[in-house]
This record gives sequence, C-alpha cells and structure tokens, in this order.
Amino acid sequence: MSNLRYRRAYRRNLPHIQPPGAILFLTFRLTGSLPGSLLNRWRQEKRWLNKLAQRNDPQIEQYRIQSWKRWFVKFEAVLDAGSCGPLWLSNELIADQVAESLHYRDGKVYRLDAFSIMPNHVHTVFKPLPLLLSVDLSDEDVPYHSIASIMLSLKGYTAYKANRLLGREGAFWEAESFDHYVRDEAEWERIIAYVLNNPVKAGYVKHWSEWKWNYRRRSK
Repeated sequence: MSNLRYRRAYRRNLPHIQPPGAILFLTFRLTGSLPGSLLNRWRQEKRWLNKLAQRNDPQIEQYRIQSWKRWFVKFEAVLDAGSCGPLWLSNELIADQVAESLHYRDGKVYRLDAFSIMPNHVHTVFKPLPLLLSVDLSDEDVPYHSIASIMLSLKGYTAYKANRLLGREGAFWEAESFDHYVRDEAEWERIIAYVLNNPVKAGYVKHWSEWKWNYRRRSK
C-alpha cells in the first residue's frame, strides 16, 4: 500500500479518543488477521454507539466502554488462536524490527510503558509526549503527539522494513488500531499485566519474562 493510500485508510477509521496527557493502550494487527464478518458486526455496533454518544449521556458512555471490552475479548481470542491471516511476526527478524521501532520512539513522541509482540498482533501501552517538551504541562491547551501521527509513522516504517525482509509488496498492517485510554492507576496496572501475560495465556511461555518480545518500563 502506498503512503497516500495508507494515510487515507488510517484517517477513515478516526477519530480516536485521546484526552491530553492520557496513557493509551493500543492493539494493532497484521492484515487479514480477523475475519471480515466479525469486523463488519463490530463496525455496525460502533457506528450505532457513536450516534448514541452524541446525547452526552453518562450511561451511554459506560455502555460504550463495556462494548469495547466485550469486542476486544472476541478479537483477542481469534488473534491468539492464529486461525485467520498471516503470522509474519513469528519471524524473529520482523519481531525484532518492530521491537526496535517501538523503543526508538520512546522519549521522542511517547513514554513507552510496555509492549508484547505476538505472531499476528502487537499490544502496547504508552503516553504521548507534548509536541514541545519545554511547555507547561498544567496548561490544558498543550498539544500532544496524536495517536494518528504516532501509529502512521510506526506502522508505515515497520511495514516497509518487514515487506523487504519477506520479499513481498502490499499491505502489512491493518489500518485500524484498537485503542483505549487508561483512566486510573489501577486500570494501568491491570492493562500492563494483561499485555505482558498475553504470551503466557497463549501457551508460548510459563512466565511473561521468558518472552523475548515483552517489555515493561522499570518505573512508571
């Protein structure tokens, strides 16, 4: 996919919810790693919920959160089973390239808290940094690096490198990424544990520290 086509596809799936200064939990995946029938049902429900959200009803927002969690569980089960699409990230050279790219952006566009690279998807937790590092963070109008710009750069570069390693052309990542902003310290701890234990749950290792493509920041 050309850079122009990739940008158009990515914008088509925005907007993302990104409160200023928020910590984000994202999952991005290889092309074709989820069946189209499942994605179509999810997109229909998401469109319906987005319309309801215009009413600014707290109960609707809570329902949106529960819906996100329910669908995420469904998606994760399919991804962990590896029953749909390619498993290019099981290639150590490609997984290493993705890990290197995640680390490269740490301290530049985000503070990287954790990641886990699985055969067909990646979980990551990071906090986008201000566009100008010298600004007063108490200012509510401080501009931060956006999810869209971060993921466009990360996915575009790693797709290019991975396709060269594979000797192929075409889409590598799905344009859509599943994102969720972390609401408090307790949720942050739960999400970090979930990310790191993904390869344990999938049966690849007995302890999260044994998985080569797991990472956790030593201090929050």
